Amino acid sequence: MNFLDELEWRGLVKDVTNREALTKRLETPISLYCGFDPTADSLHVGHLQQLILLKRYQMQGHHPIALIGGATGMIGDPRPTTERSMLTDADLQQNIAGIGAQITRILTSDNNPVKIVNNRDWLGSMNALDFLRDYGKYFSVATMLAKDTIAKRLSTGISYTEFSYTILQAIDYLHLFQKEGVQLQIGGSDQWGNLVSGTELIRKIEGHEAETYGVTSHLIMKADGTKFGKSEGQNIWLDPSRTDAYAFYQYFINTSDEDVIDFTKRLSFKSVDEIKAIEAEFLAAPHQRLAQKELAKELTIIVFGEEGLAMAERMTQALFSGNVQDLSVDELKSAFADSNAIDVTADATIVDLLVDTKILPSKREARQLVSDGAIRVNGAVVNDVAFVVTKADAIGQEITVIRRGKKTYHLINHVL
Repeated sequence: MNFLDELEWRGLVKDVTNREALTKRLETPISLYCGFDPTADSLHVGHLQQLILLKRYQMQGHHPIALIGGATGMIGDPRPTTERSMLTDADLQQNIAGIGAQITRILTSDNNPVKIVNNRDWLGSMNALDFLRDYGKYFSVATMLAKDTIAKRLSTGISYTEFSYTILQAIDYLHLFQKEGVQLQIGGSDQWGNLVSGTELIRKIEGHEAETYGVTSHLIMKADGTKFGKSEGQNIWLDPSRTDAYAFYQYFINTSDEDVIDFTKRLSFKSVDEIKAIEAEFLAAPHQRLAQKELAKELTIIVFGEEGLAMAERMTQALFSGNVQDLSVDELKSAFADSNAIDVTADATIVDLLVDTKILPSKREARQLVSDGAIRVNGAVVNDVAFVVTKADAIGQEITVIRRGKKTYHLINHVL
């Protein structure tokens, strides 16, 4: 199985320009690039497939370039429905710095580091006449109108700004071909039209002997139809200040059985044989969630390092065992980010607290559960109905964790 065949097995090949020639070309090192729009100051897990794909090439000895769209990011690749919001220059620079640091960290290499370029360096000084004279003449409006991203917007309207995006991206490929020797562009399947525009522009300007390629990969889709990369409607970011290692780890731990092998093929660096072995063991005992654990562990190390994985596993174990007293206030807030903390303004007996906060509907039920040992306070069983929950005994003198039964947690925030 050659490199391109393995990528196809992993679900990472959809469309290829001249596959036979590319297969031969990949036998020796090639320079390739993938573009990232700086629409936020962090990438999210939806970008992981392309980042990891760049690293796969890097590990094969090929030379990766990450292009950050400092110019095209001001315009935006056309969305299916609406125009993108324009970014200020200050926001754009902040976003470029943020995602550049993430790309560098994930594609770290001692002898073959990723090169990061910003297309504003060559597009920023281009004037309108140069754009139209030197490049616009090579693009057929009929061909551009036929592209999916454009055709889908014709009924609702699309500005010339977004309509011109594909030309700018083609210029990027031409520039990198001429200045960096880039011969391959990769991207998601939604980028096929832009990739082809680039290879065609190079051929028209540099001649038919110019050897360039484009490869797209299938977009990751969940089996239930929900969007990959979101949890409770929120993005899972690669920036620890936005999404910490625990939340990231839990996102992949909670991958559905229907999705986990597909995600593992696409995102894991494990070999084909290793993945087949994991799949066999997982299918034999899916309740043990081996595939989810292996995927969550590997990706957390890639994005957050060994230290991030250690923190995520420690928090997971603490919550599983109920030993929440081992966690810090910040870790508890992260662990219960999707839960509403209940504010209390005074110390109270456990029975009064359970009823006053509406955790339980009546003092009779509260006394019964406490007497039965079904209530834990900060990890410890409380079976004394006169036990007083105090701010002084709270974790960090700020938070008390009430656990009811095996899995139901309530966060008490002491605001005395």
